[in-house]
Order: sequence, then structure tokens, then C-alpha cells
Amino acid sequence: MQTQVLGYPRIGSQRELKKANELYWAGKIKKEELELVAETIRYQNWQIQNNEGISLIPSNDFSFYDQVLDWSLTLGAIPKRYQSLQTNEGLSLLDLYFAMARGYQKDGYDITAMEMTKWFDTNYHYIVPEFYKGQTFELTSLKVVEEYKEAKKLGIKTKPVILGLVSYLLLGKVKEDSFNVLSLVDNLLPIYIEVIKQLTSEGAEYIQIDEPFLVLDLTVEQKQTIEFFYKHIQSLFPNLKIILATYFGELGDNTSLAVSLPIEVLHIDLVRGENALGKILDEAPSYLKLSLGIVDGRNIWKNDYQKSLALIDQAIAKRGKEKIWISTSCSLLHSPFDLDGETKLSDEIKQWLAFAKQKINEVSELAKLSVNVDREKTVSYQANIKAHNNKRVSKLIHNEAVKQRVNKITEADANRLAPFSVRQPLQHAALELPLFPTTTIGSFPQTTEVRQWRAKFKKGELTAQEYEDLLKEETARAIKWQEEIGLDVLVHGEFERNDMVEYFGEQLEGFTFTQNGWVQSYGSRCVKPPVIYGDVYRSQPLTVFWSSYAQSLTDKQVKGMLTGPVTILQWSFVRNDIPRSETCTQIALAIRDEVLDLEKENIQVIQIDEPAIREGLPLRKVEWDSYLDWAVRAFRISASGVKNETQIHTHMCYSEFNDIIEHIAAMDADVITIECSRSQMELLDAFAEFKYPNEIGPGVYDIHSPRVPTEEEMLHLIKKAEYYIPTKQLWINPDCGLKTRHWEETEKALIAMVNVAKELRKESLIEVV
Repeated sequence: MQTQVLGYPRIGSQRELKKANELYWAGKIKKEELELVAETIRYQNWQIQNNEGISLIPSNDFSFYDQVLDWSLTLGAIPKRYQSLQTNEGLSLLDLYFAMARGYQKDGYDITAMEMTKWFDTNYHYIVPEFYKGQTFELTSLKVVEEYKEAKKLGIKTKPVILGLVSYLLLGKVKEDSFNVLSLVDNLLPIYIEVIKQLTSEGAEYIQIDEPFLVLDLTVEQKQTIEFFYKHIQSLFPNLKIILATYFGELGDNTSLAVSLPIEVLHIDLVRGENALGKILDEAPSYLKLSLGIVDGRNIWKNDYQKSLALIDQAIAKRGKEKIWISTSCSLLHSPFDLDGETKLSDEIKQWLAFAKQKINEVSELAKLSVNVDREKTVSYQANIKAHNNKRVSKLIHNEAVKQRVNKITEADANRLAPFSVRQPLQHAALELPLFPTTTIGSFPQTTEVRQWRAKFKKGELTAQEYEDLLKEETARAIKWQEEIGLDVLVHGEFERNDMVEYFGEQLEGFTFTQNGWVQSYGSRCVKPPVIYGDVYRSQPLTVFWSSYAQSLTDKQVKGMLTGPVTILQWSFVRNDIPRSETCTQIALAIRDEVLDLEKENIQVIQIDEPAIREGLPLRKVEWDSYLDWAVRAFRISASGVKNETQIHTHMCYSEFNDIIEHIAAMDADVITIECSRSQMELLDAFAEFKYPNEIGPGVYDIHSPRVPTEEEMLHLIKKAEYYIPTKQLWINPDCGLKTRHWEETEKALIAMVNVAKELRKESLIEVV
């Protein structure tokens, strides 16, 4: 039985790529040194899969920054603002690539980065392609061909992975007067043909084409274009074996289209769509092979062999074992690298887990077990059953008091004492803020020194008191500096926090943590998601000490900074034995307890960040209402216990939430701050028709790029925002937290931001006069 993996983690087992990228950007290593690190990671990944006996190993699943950006470079979809860098400055393709991802501000150039947004409903961010009417394309990068050849030289024959034409176009954004992006198909198709021609000439037998949009709602024209593309490719390359990969959901009403395409193998995600297997088995033609994505590529729980083998048996009974492949549900990009390196997890919890390396073993084991008539007698099968039985009855998981508290929640618990129209004047009187109040989103740069203190504290090289004293000094410096530049609502800087979710999970019951469970969020940014294994509750205050300390240093308001329940849920590896909504409600109650304790300490502005609320939206619209009902309710439960005078903020970033703006309003936060600068305030289009009732801070500069925006640039953006939002409702702030930035650029940008606010206040006074 054939086995395959759709993609493998590319950051390296110890985040080698992240470290090498950042050294290269800082000018501390040469391009050749960076490329050697990348080559080593690719070789190790291929070898791991080869050793496990995987039949079809992917190539071109590696990326220095983002796979969609890779494909944009391959196709020559390079925005015009970057093209002079190559023609005039002679930038290498790699440096041009990084400029597109991060912006470019040197040598007299000041070029903004391309927009970034979430990859479907994951916490991975991709670089959004930019499209123009009549745009032409050319084969600019041969990365996909070169990596196939690289693997072949090592004796490993891979299946190159490319992004499907329609999915690529639908992932992008039209950057001028609206036009149908599918009008670019004829211009783009020759480049796809040339890529495939070069791959087949090098001996590629299989090519994996990813079409994740097949699990979304598609128009008739989009479906027809998909059909045209695959028929055209088949007519030109009749011997090519195409593996059409879909993932993150069921094919649904796209099933008949997918099974009718001239392809060799159809991959389906049975983790997200196990109920659809019967329909696909019934509709698929007899010649079509099915790849069953049965090992979860997005979570860390051990595969349930009994459940998986029941599905495999169902498929084999209908089609025969020669037509059935075993695979991961999606790319393992979303999984940590290797569980073997986790030496501090409890043995009880560790037996329930599987990371990328272990998932490859599961794919291999399931393939063997599926054709073994004595499978129930095998050691691997019995060990798997034992682990799952232990998990079902474990006392670590269940807490009756938490379950009872969830059951006792009332509607009053999810509603503020008064509507916003009543709260707003009370808050204005209590806070005494100026027009266009300025603030930041929460975190300040975590310098090398701050990270070293944390590392030394964890190693026992600093005592708890020594560590606390250092953090107090850093916090005091941040408060004083904010006062000096004239920010209106301050933050304490979050120097004590490692990550906006991990920090909370470390202090909540029901969570555990890995040492090396890193996954890529974007570019060189890696996160180590907490593992939610049991019922969640707060046994002690989480943030009160540092918020109270910071507030004691100033007469200005200091925001209490919390992460919201939906984001903690989305950015964790979540237990899979109860509904996600139930876990989210448990977290909401824990955050509610913290909010009330902050209020008791006279913290009058409290921010509950929910950047992931749009990310969690189901891919099919028919499922939206159910999710939004419990997600919005969870936020309201966390925020609604406070007095009318207490101002609740929330923050959202890098999400297209225009289509759920009414639900965002239903969260009833007093102030919402959102990402807007990379999209040039495009996200505010929603406010043209929907009159957002509360206050809003559209981000005026992009913190995910190292470039420092000018005052004119920020002023221009806020003027655009004024077109949609009444002046009295506007705040001025960055797009996101500043943790990943350096102090030099942060200081310049925030001083400019405050100057913009002052200029706007002057203009408002003149207009009044």
C-alpha cells in the first residue's frame, strides 16, 4: 500500500532556519551559509521520511519564508514597487524575495512589505499575492525544479509540490479597480505548463498539486476554471500522474467536480471530513486512487488506530487496497518536529502525543496494519489501544467543579451592565483622554538581555528575586519612556512574558508545555503552542502583579493585558475528546476571574486580545453561525463582569473580518484595535456600510516589517480611516504588539505616531474654531 506525506516542517528540529534567516538579515552570515542550512534541513527531512519507508516524499515543501511567496516568485508575480531593486540594485532573487516579505528600507529606498494574512483557518500566515488587470507573468525562479533535482542526486525520488492555479489566484488580492482575477488564467497558464514541462523532463512521475479551495464554497466559474486547468494539463502531459491535494475540510458540493478531474490520485482530509468518505467512495470512478488523510497534520494527539483502520477498511472494501493510499491530513508544517526530544513531559501525557516524526511512523504503521489480518495481535496496535484507553479514564483530564461552573453560566454572565451608549460617557469622564488617544497593542521589544534573563532564570542562574528586580527595572524604563514621548494609555511592556498564549497557559490548570514543540507562524517567527489536555481553570492570579506594579509608577492609565479565550484556544493544541466550544468557555471563565481581579486593583483599561477569532471561522459559510455564537459568547463571558466605567479593549490582526463585522460588534468591546496598515486601510471598507457603534483604533504602521513609517504615511492612513469612522471614535496605535521589533525602530515609529496624533488634534481645534 502506498504512503505519502503532503509536506514536512521546514524550520529544522532546533529552529535552525529561523536562526540562520535572522543572522542573514542582520548581515552576520553570507548567502551561501544560509543556503547550506536550508540544504541540510531539506536533506534531513527527506532522509527521515525515506527511512520510515514513505512511498512518495514531497519536495518544494521547504521555504525560506512562505510557500505562497515562493510560488509568487516562481511565477514572476512581483509587485512593480520591487522591480527596480533587481534592475537597479542587482539584488539576488533571495534578497528580492525577502524584500517582498519584509519590506525594504535602505540604499535610498523605502518600500512597504506585501500584505500578510492567515492561511485558511490556521495560525500560519502567508504573503498575499498582488494582482493587476492584464498582469503578465514569467518563470522567474526554478526553485521547484532545483529541489527536485537536489533530492534526486541524493537518491531520493520525490513528488514536487506546487500550488494549484485557481487556489493561487483566489489567495491573492486585486490591487486596483476591481476585476475578475480569473481573467488572469490565460496569462498564468503558460508558466504552469513550463514548470511542469521542466519537472517531467527531469523525471518527475508524480506531481502534487494543492487545491485547498476545493473545500470552500466556489462559484460556477471557479469550478469551471478548475476543470479547464486540469483537462488542459492532462492533454499536454498525458503520462503525468497528478496527486490533487485537498485539505482542511470536506469537499461537500465540490465532490463531483473533484472526482471527475483527469488525475491519478485524489487526496482527502479525513480528520476534518471523515463523514464524507462514503459519498466519495460512491462517486469516484473506479480508476481513481484515493489518498486518505487520516493522520492529523494540525494537532499533536496520537492517532486512534481503531478508528482509522475502520475508515481504511471501509475504503478497501469498496475499492481494493491497490486504489487506497495512506497519508497525513495536510502538510505537517503545522506540527512540531519530534516528540523524542521532549524529556520533561509527564509519561502519562507523553504517551498520548505524536509530533511530525511520529506521525510519519503512524502513516507507515497504518499502511502495514491495514493489510495485516492479525493486526490486533501486533505490538504497535496493542500499544496504541492501551494509550487511548488510559487517556479516556485519566484523572488528569476531568475536573467536576469546572464542568459544573460551565453548566451554571447564565445570559447575565455574557452581558455588560449597560449598553455602550451609556458606558462611553462614563468612561470618558473617568479616563479623561484627549481626542485621538494613543496607545500601543501591548508588548515592547524583547531584547537579547530580556531573553537572556529568562533563560538564566529557567536554568537557575538567577534567583526569582534577581529576575523580578531586572524585570521591574525594564518595566519602569518602559513606563517612563512612554510618559516622555506623550502616549496617552500606557502598557507595561510584557517583559515577563515568553508568548501571549504560552504565558497564560503556564499559569492555568489543564495545560502542559513542550520544550521544543515549535511551529512556524510566519517567516522566522515560531511559536510553541501550549497543549490543552484537560479541564481548564485559574487557580491563582495571572497578570495582576505586573499590571499593578506598572500602574503604581504613573498617574496615566496602564492597560491590563490579557489574551482572550478564543485566541488561547486557537493557538494551542486543543484536546480532541470534547467540543472546542466547551474548552473555550472554560478558558473564558478563567479570564473573567482575572479581569475582575485587575479591576479590583484599579486597572481601568483592560485589553483582552482576540486576534484569532476570524481565524477560527469554519471554511464553509453554512457553519459560521454556530462557531460565531459560541466564540462571541466566550469573549463576552470573559469581559462582562466589570463596571460600566471600566473600558474593555480587544485587538485583532491579519484577518479578513469584513464579512463578520456584525459579530465583531456583538463582542461589545468598548475599543477594538485592528491591523490596517499593510492593507492600506482596506479592512475599513466594512465600515462604509456597517456603522460600527464602538471605538476603534485602525493600526497606522506595520510592526511585522523593520521599516519605520513616516509621519506623512501614518497621517495619510488615519485620514483614510476618518472617512469611515467618526473622529470621536478613533484611536491611534500600531498594528500589533512590538515584541519582535528592535528598540531603535520602535522608538522612532512611536514618536512619529504621537506627533501625528498631536497634529490631528491641532487640526480638529482649528476646524472647531
